[in-house]
This record gives sequence, structure tokens and C-alpha cells, in this order.
Amino acid sequence: MNASLFAGLMAFSLVSAFTPGPNNLLALASGANFGYRRTLPHVLGVCLGFGIMLALMGAGLGRLFEAVPVAYIVLRWAALAYLMFLAWKIASATGFGDSAKPDQAAKPITFLGSAAFQWINPKAWIAAITVVTTFTNPSAFWPSLTIGGITNIIIAFAAVSTWALFGTIVKTWLANPLRMKLFNWGMALLLVASVVPSVLKHG
Repeated sequence: MNASLFAGLMAFSLVSAFTPGPNNLLALASGANFGYRRTLPHVLGVCLGFGIMLALMGAGLGRLFEAVPVAYIVLRWAALAYLMFLAWKIASATGFGDSAKPDQAAKPITFLGSAAFQWINPKAWIAAITVVTTFTNPSAFWPSLTIGGITNIIIAFAAVSTWALFGTIVKTWLANPLRMKLFNWGMALLLVASVVPSVLKHG
């Protein structure tokens, strides 16, 4: 990968990773409700999920979906159902899970749940497709894809961590139960709005 191609990859990856999107909204809500330490599995799950998606896209997953359209349809609707479940978990969270009673404590998104969520995240799909089609060198495809993947994973970790840490900053302001309730419902609605239109558009 030459310098100009890598510079373009960096610019694209930074903008894609740090701007608002489903992963960052989930991290913001989780950071506010549970703190950064308990949100870290979500952050790492984003990195794993996107890395797997990028590798599979490079290996020809898109062509598989073209050959077997029903596979994509099933995946899309199953993922949409999971999204609605995540949105409900956010909306119904009481906040500050550590201080809740053990049998009632809310839980942040798991590592595997976060990784699986990438399959319905439009930003993740766009980023993966763009890296594979735009920022790889056909004459050295896998080495350039590996560089692109590692770069994106590092940037994704930094971006999602930043949003989660911002959530911990506003946590004090959200100590008011009404503010926390409004915040969680707002995050849930933004999450749905950021993904559902794209899913239905391609339905």
C-alpha cells in the first residue's frame, strides 16, 4: 500500500469511525449507564465484529449473498430483531447498573452481542465495502486488506472508546432519574432511527 492510498484510508477511517453512528450511540449510552470498564467488552466486540466482516467481505461474502439472496434476507431480519432488543434494553435501563440490586441489575451489551451487531450496522457495511473496493491494491490484495483492517480496528477502538468515555463524563449530570430516563429513551430512538430506515429501504 503506497503512501497516498494509506493517507486516503486514514482520512476515510477517521471520519467513518468518529462520526455518530449505531456503535457510538450504543457506547455513549453504555458509558453513561455502566461506566467505561463495563462498556469495554462492547468496544472490543465492535473491533472483532468489524474485523471478521472485513475479512469475509474480502473473501467474497458479497458474491455469496448475490448467489443466495435468501441468506441475506434472513440475516437482515434476524439482525433487525436483535436491534430492537438492544434498543429496548437501552430504553428500559434504570441507569447505574452497579448500584442496582444484584437480581435487578441491568447489564451492558456483551462482547459477542456487540460483535454480532456489526451485521446490521450500515456504517460497518459501508466501511467494509469501501475498504475492500477502494483502499486495497489488486496486485497485493491480502497484504493491503490486512493493513486496512488493522488500521480500521485501531481507529474503531479509539473512536468507540471516546464515545463511551464521554458517556461517563455526562453520567453525573444524568444522576437525576428523569434525565437518565429521557437520555435512555433518546438513545434508543436514535439507535433505531440510525439503522431501521436503511434496513427497510433494502427490504
